[in-house]
Amino acid sequence: MSVSAGPECCGGLGNLDYSQVDMSVLSVLSELVKHVDVMQPRFCVAVIAIIFNPFFWNVVARWEHRTRGLTRLFGSPYVACYCFGTLILLLNVYRSHSITVAMKGQPHLELMDSVQVYYAGAALLAMGSLFVISSFLALGFTGTFLGDYFGILMEQKVTAFPFNIMENPMYWGSTANYLGLALMNASPVGVLLTAVVALSYRVAISYEGPFTEEIYRQRSQRCKHK
Repeated sequence: MSVSAGPECCGGLGNLDYSQVDMSVLSVLSELVKHVDVMQPRFCVAVIAIIFNPFFWNVVARWEHRTRGLTRLFGSPYVACYCFGTLILLLNVYRSHSITVAMKGQPHLELMDSVQVYYAGAALLAMGSLFVISSFLALGFTGTFLGDYFGILMEQKVTAFPFNIMENPMYWGSTANYLGLALMNASPVGVLLTAVVALSYRVAISYEGPFTEEIYRQRSQRCKHK
């Protein structure tokens, strides 16, 4: 959904043993699953909403890039992108609603119900909101909502905050928001759904990143031939 634009500024993280981190995360998630009814309809609806959103916007955006179908329908790439972005926003609102409903429909975990966990969640929510809002301001509406696929290309790579400290800050800011809400509500199902959000974003990034780079590579080649 957002343009990946940031330097490799966190090389020090390369010294981390990610296999150990992954095993720790899996251990925590397996413990949380014991307190979650994964067959509850509300939980299933939330999972479907989480997975559907990035799948939908990637499929439609690639179709638009290939056929210019939405541009022809709306008569302008800008109008088409704004309508598409608005639809993505509405889908994300529904996703957030479905996650909230799922959290309310299942019990809280007593071990998570503490002041420390609550404030940790509030800090994550504040940080995530900062990343999401600052990413939007740096990219603009079309830059945020796949304007590249509509032929609305940016003049240069965005390197301002928060892209100067991480790749894909809007995605990970959104993930931090969901995790923060889950912790503030002492909700194991919220934490599990946040893991699904993170996984869906990682898959989306693996498709969006190379495709977006190819769009700008083609633009660069066209400019050289002129």
